Amino acid sequence: MSIIREVERCLAGIRSHNGFLNAFTNLRPTETLLKEAAVANQRIKSNQPLSRIDGRIIAVKDNICTDDVPTTCASEILREYRSPFQATVVARLNTSGAIVVGKTNMDEFGMGSHSIYSTFGMVKRPQPAGQEDAPFRSAGGSSGGSAVAVAADLCDGALGTDTGGSVRLPAAYCGIYGLKPSYGMVSRWGVVAYSNSLDTVGVLARDSKGVEDIFNAISGYDEMDPTSLSDNTRNRIKEVIAKRKARNKGPLRIGVPLEYNLAELTPPILATWKHTLTQLSLLGHPIVPISLPTTKHALSTYYILAASEASSNLSKFDGLRFGTRSPHDWDPETQTLFAPTRKNYFGDEVRRRILLGTYSLSAEAMGNYFVKAQRVRRGIRRDFDAVFGLRNMLYSKGEEEEEEERGKVDVLITPTSLSMSPRLKDVLAQRSPLDSYVNDVLTVPASLAGIPAMSIPVGVVGDEGREEGEKVGMQLLAQFGDEEPLFEIAKALEGL
Repeated sequence: MSIIREVERCLAGIRSHNGFLNAFTNLRPTETLLKEAAVANQRIKSNQPLSRIDGRIIAVKDNICTDDVPTTCASEILREYRSPFQATVVARLNTSGAIVVGKTNMDEFGMGSHSIYSTFGMVKRPQPAGQEDAPFRSAGGSSGGSAVAVAADLCDGALGTDTGGSVRLPAAYCGIYGLKPSYGMVSRWGVVAYSNSLDTVGVLARDSKGVEDIFNAISGYDEMDPTSLSDNTRNRIKEVIAKRKARNKGPLRIGVPLEYNLAELTPPILATWKHTLTQLSLLGHPIVPISLPTTKHALSTYYILAASEASSNLSKFDGLRFGTRSPHDWDPETQTLFAPTRKNYFGDEVRRRILLGTYSLSAEAMGNYFVKAQRVRRGIRRDFDAVFGLRNMLYSKGEEEEEEERGKVDVLITPTSLSMSPRLKDVLAQRSPLDSYVNDVLTVPASLAGIPAMSIPVGVVGDEGREEGEKVGMQLLAQFGDEEPLFEIAKALEGL
């Protein structure tokens, strides 16, 4: 099929399905998309593609800046905002020949686990074939729109952002692949910040090759992003990985963290995790039990740090510097100028996290919360460094050891979520919005440590699966800067 026909097919699918899936917030003009498709089609026919993703149709999460359609972060305060520039990742997609089709729905400012906190309405997971009348299920969050667009075949791949699992959890719920790269591998320039030290641009696609191709296209040093890894650091990481591969030619060693075997894991998830480990063992990969003792503190640490940074980052959205200004912005009773704007145009979840973060940074609470959370975060990173055979090039000063230490591993494998995708009506019926925070318990440790993590879809094992063909997410984790073994294991398990 020509690229022009493929673009027309995707646009027709969006027009047909977006009314109830609610995956897209804005689309680029049809004429522009067809022109780009015609140019890409000519390059492909001439055997002169710009990259492996030339002509691929990519959706972009609505907190990543584009200069031709609004960037709203699914918030009322930014509903009409148009960025004067485009994010580095979008520019690199364009340079690679990809066709950016539009912006995808999300939880407001990336704060949520089910993509229900959006001014455009909640996102719904695509229904499995033959189950069109079944209750709608959660698409995961906060990159739910990107995951649904990929799962419903409305695009070839999508960009999301992952702060504590916001790419991996939607990928798990929607049965697709989702990668959170190492922190600093992909530029954050042009991404509306939620939590600077945690935000990472991630990739979603229907197969591991699609994820790898898009990741390779957008990865690289960016002088506009102060957190971007320099070329020198990237080269040092590559050298250490190459030496280790030359020394250890055997199969990858797979670690199983004992602390991830939680009582809250549902039977389908636990059975599928065990089955996946069995399959890897049959492929010749040694399975090694390991311990990450600080993991039990990861969830509380994450919500303190993320909320604290959000409180600071979102202070600029006051209707004066950024955002829509309320017509009732001046409150004569309290003599406040922009409080009514923030009250009326921020959603409940955003206000909740701003309050939590502001309190955590207050003089009376900072020592007990924010400072302690930073110490725990260092402990979580040290736990990961202690179990991986590859040293962490950001912190390790010693030379690479000549021999692999006993018990060291190359990749960890855990479930991505505690359960399969819940019904939306059950999510909305939760007694407290805080109940959904526990969904991130398996994904936040990798975010706090800054290491790469990838959710891959694996077929449900046993009779507990609710629908035929249902898949759950298994999470792969590796040492900082070492995304390659994630793709290797993902390809080995493809189709499982």
